[in-house]
Amino acid sequence: QSEALELLIKSQAEQIRQLTEANAKQAEQLTNLQQEVDKLLSQIAWFTRQFYGRKSEKLSGLDPNQLNLFETPQDERKRLEEIEAERIAAEKKIEASTADRKKTRSNRKLLEGLPVIEVVIEPEDVDRDKYKRIGEERTRTLEFEPGKLYVKEIVRPKYGLKDNLIPSTEETPAVIIAPLPLLPIYKALPGASLLSEIMLQKYEYHLPFYRQIKQFHHLGVKIPANTLSGWFKPTCELLSPLYKALKKEVLDTDYIQVDETTLPVINKDSHYAKKEYLWMVRSVMKKLVFFHYDEGSRSGETACSLLKSFEGYLQSDGYGAYNVFERNDKVCLVACMAHIRRRYETALDENKTLAEYALKQIQQLYRIERMADEQNLSFDERRKKRNELAGPILLS
Repeated sequence: QSEALELLIKSQAEQIRQLTEANAKQAEQLTNLQQEVDKLLSQIAWFTRQFYGRKSEKLSGLDPNQLNLFETPQDERKRLEEIEAERIAAEKKIEASTADRKKTRSNRKLLEGLPVIEVVIEPEDVDRDKYKRIGEERTRTLEFEPGKLYVKEIVRPKYGLKDNLIPSTEETPAVIIAPLPLLPIYKALPGASLLSEIMLQKYEYHLPFYRQIKQFHHLGVKIPANTLSGWFKPTCELLSPLYKALKKEVLDTDYIQVDETTLPVINKDSHYAKKEYLWMVRSVMKKLVFFHYDEGSRSGETACSLLKSFEGYLQSDGYGAYNVFERNDKVCLVACMAHIRRRYETALDENKTLAEYALKQIQQLYRIERMADEQNLSFDERRKKRNELAGPILLS
């Protein structure tokens, strides 16, 4: 009887052990299922918010001007190069003099009816008493001032020695004429003021070329689309040194903000717009910005190539492409409070109590920043104010 009782106890103990293990496994499965349910509920809340809820949000400290600045198609450079190559090939088939006469006639027709401002440039550092006027050379450029187009005609009088018996020397050449001022585009019609207006309208006011052509038409000049496009490439090349200097100035600072924004790029063959990316790099201390386009790429390789010379604090939205800098001991990655706030704002549907608490704390941080702005605090004063007021909030 004692042995039977002992066997019964062992049997019940084994059953208890098995039941305990089964309960543990079921508890683990229940936990995993609950996590999956929470994940799905979070996704449902997000989709519900996108379809029926408020999508906009007010984010302090963000510069809305960083978006939609460039509208240049991806293949526009290649297309303009093809246009330039075709133009050069065509010029080789005809005599230069014939081409010049044709171009002169075309420009003359284009400029008909416009007001003309004449600018006379006389030769300098010569004894004009020894010379007589024997002719002149005229160069016309199309210029712009607000509300009108006009022609600037550069007149350069040509002089020859009065006494043909005087030998020609470097000091007294047989014929003298003032040098032609440098033109933005060699042997092209547009002056600097017109090219500046075209670039300003395109990049500051986002006005595409076909709309600018309509504006110029209203001002009295019918500029062909391929002509305006042909002016664009050499103008960009003129601005290239300025862009490189701006880029160096920004990357030489020790605190920058970097972001990427979508850019619709039209394929010239399919005529469909493809979503690509444009990079923005901003120097916080100097308040300078430059933009970078790498065939629409948003990759870590592009980030490395773009910021390879930078050393200091790099602030971003936490996009994975910036993780490559975690291995760079000369770069310190900094998060963005606006993007942190956005996460909590999204979480309101899931855990309103905790999300509202976090949002209120962030609101206090923004109030401190507004106060510093209103008081026009210097960088050092702002740092002290942050340590005094914002530090305890972040550590709480």
